[in-house]
Amino acid sequence: MNDTTQTLSEAEIKQCQQTGHALLDGLGAMILGQDELVRAVVTAALAGGNVLLEGLPGLGKTELVKGLAQLLSLEFHRVQFTPDLLPGDITGGHLLQERDGNKDFVFRPGPVFCNVLLADEINRASPKTQAALLEAMAEQRVTVLGESRDLPHPFFVLATQNPIEMEGTYPLPEAQLDRFMFKVEVPPVSEEVLTTIISKRRHGRPPQSAPVADAAAFERIEECAGRVHLPQAVAQYVARLCSATHPQAAGAPAKICDYVRYGASPRAAIAIVESARVDALLEGKPTVGFDNVRRVAPPALVHRLVLDYSARLDGVTSRQVVDELLSAIDELAHPLPQEVVDAQS
Repeated sequence: MNDTTQTLSEAEIKQCQQTGHALLDGLGAMILGQDELVRAVVTAALAGGNVLLEGLPGLGKTELVKGLAQLLSLEFHRVQFTPDLLPGDITGGHLLQERDGNKDFVFRPGPVFCNVLLADEINRASPKTQAALLEAMAEQRVTVLGESRDLPHPFFVLATQNPIEMEGTYPLPEAQLDRFMFKVEVPPVSEEVLTTIISKRRHGRPPQSAPVADAAAFERIEECAGRVHLPQAVAQYVARLCSATHPQAAGAPAKICDYVRYGASPRAAIAIVESARVDALLEGKPTVGFDNVRRVAPPALVHRLVLDYSARLDGVTSRQVVDELLSAIDELAHPLPQEVVDAQS
């Protein structure tokens, strides 16, 4: 945003914060003991970003997505990805229909024409079917037989996937992974949470909650997030973080140099900034801080780093690499002392 953008008022910030926290509380009541997961999903959703949820079956991933759509009063469609699913089953296609004695092909929209699309077990479909979502996720439109059609606004995809080591799964290509704002791992619940679920929830079903927002409220938050101030120092910090994910970059941490083949794309920096703006709103702040960047950076980066084979041999994960990155890169850029510069020249 440029300098002429209208500054956020205290009333606007408070309203956005209240709506955001109502959404956090509502989802937290549905999905017990997963506060970090809920925070990440809400942040990405309010930023209009796509989210990839990875975890074993039965951990509540599907209920989380359904609950989010319910609380936001947005149109929700679910697609169960299977090996025999075709691209047209997602985007829609043309059917031959008769009108006034004339036969013509009429486009029938697929389930992607909605506000919130749950791509359930996305890595069980073939790569060709997975690719049917690429344009929708990046540009909010689909092209069928050379004709493009815009999707409703807002539109975002929340996809679930089982760990790629499981039988019958296809790893998502890097181009598709890059279109997810966040990738979040869904951990198992604790013993206390499990006791609550089996004691108080018949068949494990979460309670039904009334909507806390609608499409208009969603768009207000989206518009206000665009006016959250991004200081130059914070923007430079994000740029340094993303640049340092490349092993050939000067100052890249040791784990980056040893285990990363390809670093994050510019889309990663955009994802960090946009989600950090929403995170600042949830904190009731008109300005993005370094703490907001640190909070959103891990889910925005872990899936965008392509690790070398040696990382698997040494048991190094993308999250460990990102954690070292955040520890190694200073928030403020400090120029080298002149004597160091003279020694290096």
